Amino acid sequence: MFTHPADDPDHPDYRGPGSWARLPGITTDIDRWCKTLRDLEPADDAWEAQTRIRALEELTSAAAAAQAREAVAFHRHRQREDAANDVPKREQGKYAGNEIALAKRVSPATGRKFLSTSKAVVNDLPRTYEALAEGSISESKARIIADETAWLTPDERLFVDEELKDRASVAGSRRLRTEVRSLAANVSSDNAHERAEAASADRHVSLSALNNGMAMLSATLPLQQAVAAYESLDAAAAEHKLNGQDFDRGRNQLMADIFVERLTGQDSAGDVPTEVHVVMEAESLFSDGQVPAWIPSYGPLPAKTARNFLAADRARAFIRRMFTSPDTGQLVGMDSRRRTFGGLLRRMVVFRDDVCRTPWCDAPIKHADHANPVAGGGETQWSNASGLCAACNYAKEHPGWKHEATADDLTVSTPTGEEYETATPPFVTKFSHPPPRRYTASGDAEEPADSDKPDCCGRSGAAGSHPSGKSAPEANEDVVDFPRLSPVEELFEELMLRDTG
Repeated sequence: MFTHPADDPDHPDYRGPGSWARLPGITTDIDRWCKTLRDLEPADDAWEAQTRIRALEELTSAAAAAQAREAVAFHRHRQREDAANDVPKREQGKYAGNEIALAKRVSPATGRKFLSTSKAVVNDLPRTYEALAEGSISESKARIIADETAWLTPDERLFVDEELKDRASVAGSRRLRTEVRSLAANVSSDNAHERAEAASADRHVSLSALNNGMAMLSATLPLQQAVAAYESLDAAAAEHKLNGQDFDRGRNQLMADIFVERLTGQDSAGDVPTEVHVVMEAESLFSDGQVPAWIPSYGPLPAKTARNFLAADRARAFIRRMFTSPDTGQLVGMDSRRRTFGGLLRRMVVFRDDVCRTPWCDAPIKHADHANPVAGGGETQWSNASGLCAACNYAKEHPGWKHEATADDLTVSTPTGEEYETATPPFVTKFSHPPPRRYTASGDAEEPADSDKPDCCGRSGAAGSHPSGKSAPEANEDVVDFPRLSPVEELFEELMLRDTG
């Protein structure tokens, strides 16, 4: 049985847990180069600055080529070591991209994509690799060539690569993409239909969060289906305008609202009948708190937007109390006697971790699993739970991988012996100290943008300097006011679940 240097204290390359590789001279040189660049003073004139920028760009490309070459070598070593450990052939080297992702401090999906692109550039596109190593093209251009020729055979890919040898360095990125796409279609025109059929198997829907409480819901579809869907939305929006049903919404707004209504089956886009979890601090929910709400796995929602959504939505709403640590802000959990994480315990794990718990992975959580497996004595309890995406959970079961978890952090060990630690994030992201309120010229505290009255305790200001010379708490210590219930507070009175379930 193959014994890895990380696990063999008698091996000459053993350096203890956490790093098994010998100290190669090249890494010492790289560290020295990095220090030189960090300590480099800005140029004295424009000519020197521009010369440095060009030289650094060439260095960046050369480093990208070297990194791609090392990624391919790492994959080859991982396959050989997996074979020596009797890993089934189809599994050998399968999770090398996950290890590369940890080294690059990116998500596992990004690491796997980087490995596949590196193999294409190093093994199948020699002219592209040569140009990248020489610094005549950027890493983004090399990625364009690899992506747009991914479906070609090795011989066809080589033919396109040779044709681009004098064009890649002078073409802009957009022009390069269209040229590569054209050459690829030209060299492999005989099986265009087969390629279209294969591409349709990759149709999918994706969701990504944007700023200001917005999100992008997109679908990758066969062209004719996408056109039909878009034209149908456009026609429906035009009909609304023609019938004089909507004067306040523009065409694009109408198309977006009709899109939501058709997908959810609701009468109005503002009514959300499906289950949507919204996490809010009590002050933000019942008063004028400014800490944004949080939709688990997707990100923040402005506090006032969330309040209006809960108060105006005609769908059923339920409120459940959740408790966090006063020190770390982390969600306080519970344990279970079951062998699987289900019910409210699973939901709390998903709320706590928000996205996949693996360092730098931000994929949605698919599995709530034991960090220490049940077979290894792990218990179904809060401190042994991890919310992971499917890919990271499967990688964890591969030989050489290990997860050690507490409620506060997770440590991931890779087959090379490297360890990566990540802390559990706070349940709600907010400032450690509330930002100061602004004051008007008359010395009164400005009302919050999302409220026309003081909060539930009668305060009209927060910590910060006051024009009168008094601090905000002193300026308001004599104020006693009990305003009427807001629409959200009335909703709470009706829907509050009395159990913590």
